[in-house]
Amino acid sequence: MPETPVFSSAAVAAPHRLAAEAGQIVLAQGGNAIEAMVAMAATIAVVYPHMNGIGGDGFWLVREPGGRVRGIEACGPAGRLATIQRYREKGYDTLPSRGPDAAITVAGTIGGWRLGLDLARALGGRLPLETLLADAIRHAKEGCPVSPSEERYVPKELDTLHDAPHFAATYLDGGKPFKAGSNRRQPRLAATLEQLAHAGLDDFYRGDIGREIAADLERLGAPVTRADLEAYAAKERAALSLRRRGATIYNFPPPTQGLAALMILGILDRLDVKSPESTAWYHALIESTKRAFTVRDGVVTDFDRLKVDPATFLTPDRLAREAAAISMDRAAAFPFKKPGDGDTVWMGAIDASGMAVSFIQSVYWEYGSGTVLPATGICWQNRGMSFSLDPSAVNPLEPGRRPFHTLIPAIAAFDDGRVMPYGSMGGDGQPQFQAQIFSRYADYGMAPADAVDAPRLLFGRTWGAESLSVKVEDRFDPGCIAALRTMGHDIEEVGGAYMDTLGHAGMLIRHPRDGRIEATHDPRSDGGAAGL
Repeated sequence: MPETPVFSSAAVAAPHRLAAEAGQIVLAQGGNAIEAMVAMAATIAVVYPHMNGIGGDGFWLVREPGGRVRGIEACGPAGRLATIQRYREKGYDTLPSRGPDAAITVAGTIGGWRLGLDLARALGGRLPLETLLADAIRHAKEGCPVSPSEERYVPKELDTLHDAPHFAATYLDGGKPFKAGSNRRQPRLAATLEQLAHAGLDDFYRGDIGREIAADLERLGAPVTRADLEAYAAKERAALSLRRRGATIYNFPPPTQGLAALMILGILDRLDVKSPESTAWYHALIESTKRAFTVRDGVVTDFDRLKVDPATFLTPDRLAREAAAISMDRAAAFPFKKPGDGDTVWMGAIDASGMAVSFIQSVYWEYGSGTVLPATGICWQNRGMSFSLDPSAVNPLEPGRRPFHTLIPAIAAFDDGRVMPYGSMGGDGQPQFQAQIFSRYADYGMAPADAVDAPRLLFGRTWGAESLSVKVEDRFDPGCIAALRTMGHDIEEVGGAYMDTLGHAGMLIRHPRDGRIEATHDPRSDGGAAGL
């Protein structure tokens, strides 16, 4: 079984070792957890471009040493030219996934870094931006090895991705994907990060960088304008929370699916399965997910356009009703509505003061829209394709509207003083993977590394797979698989022991008595934990 790394005072966890190293360096320089996370976010944007980038969005949960939890929403809205009429006139029946027409929304993640650093300074942070971005700049300028994960990935709609403007010149080697270990330089992105380090993060929206971004988007025909960039700012949001078995669990409110993550754990709690990794436990997870996703798909939309308070679905009575509707010996039919692809990074940090950060950053599909802006080297997200061209839909396309997000950072605060930031990438899998690793650790006492390492399942669609099956890794007990099939579950064995499609998850736990931190990141990724 894997061993969980333990650190005496501060730690980080990330899906790429260079991002973890960047966070560790900042902690060693006296930076706090937020400052470490900005360094990690910048580095991971360079070294893991198939999963995230500065042309995407991000979400933060920060638990201050005194216990206050703050959320940072860093997701951009649709551009002012992004109308249903525009896309209908272009002949689209659904929103495109690649190219400039898929670059529908403002990139919000840099705004989140800025708001995070405002909070970091209020809590004593003093490191300059040049220090926090130094590793990212160096890796972009000098080059860094292409990760095994990036080589493994076969992106959806490969031809349209490779044909996206400036994609091939940036991310292909002679027209083919780079081999793992190959050195890849990104000089224009390095120059962009250097300008941000010198001029400040606001330059991304209202300065020279913003002007270059807007000019390139306009030339390429994307619907995001200079005025959209200038109007953007990340926002602070109150987290959703759930009381469960001696802990308060926090997740992000709409437009993310944090509500679904909390509902799964709340319903699972009431089903009260005694044996982990059993047929009953996996059945309960799948059925809880179906109940939670039914609510999610009918409720979650732009925060400012919500028609129902999401907290009403987290009351004890509502969760008990959802649990009571589940048969523990038969799979329920499910009218799944929304595809849930998404390539993302989750990272966590805890500093010596006890401040904890759970952070997630993404461009949605692999490499987002695939559109690389030539002046800045920024690859723009395609998160806006989660909008609908049906004006009566829960999330219709309209200028200024935030899209539905699968991105969800999570933090648990236990009554005994333990604090645990945790999360995973994986689109619709994120709330399911969060539930699996949390329950293994908190309910059944598994070590963090074991909880993350253990085989996972995913109900619903994932990368390139349109089936509504339950995907399972090869390490599942054949007897459990047979029993689930007997109960009516469509089980699909995905053909590997550690699959990227089953998420890159991680967690950190700070223990109150001595301040030590257990930290781990997924063996399915290219990262790990580091600390002091």
